[in-house]
Amino acid sequence: MTKAFRAISSAEALLALGDLEGACNRAYYAVFAAARAALVSRTGSDMASIGRTHRGLISSFSQELVKTGLVSSEMGRILKRAEEFRLIADYQLEVVEVSDVQELVSQSRAFLNAIQTGLIAAPF
Repeated sequence: MTKAFRAISSAEALLALGDLEGACNRAYYAVFAAARAALVSRTGSDMASIGRTHRGLISSFSQELVKTGLVSSEMGRILKRAEEFRLIADYQLEVVEVSDVQELVSQSRAFLNAIQTGLIAAPF
């Protein structure tokens, strides 16, 4: 979770500086790291068994935490949306809108807080 909170702080700083693509990237990696921590914490799995790819981790999060009711489906949507925005920001020619990035960063912060308070046994 330390990585997750560092990444969301970076996303917020980059957003404040007007670096929308950078903010998308860091917001995604914040929720990605939190999702990974939640999976490790809740399933007892090691890093290798929860998915070697981004898609694998997202799929594991959905299967292990969303579909079992440990986290809301909204949490799964935030993770998927963050990935979509990162892919656009990092690889596409499309421009991301300020309002969309603001919402993404806000939702990512809420995702981290929800994971930390609701799923992780030990505080980080």
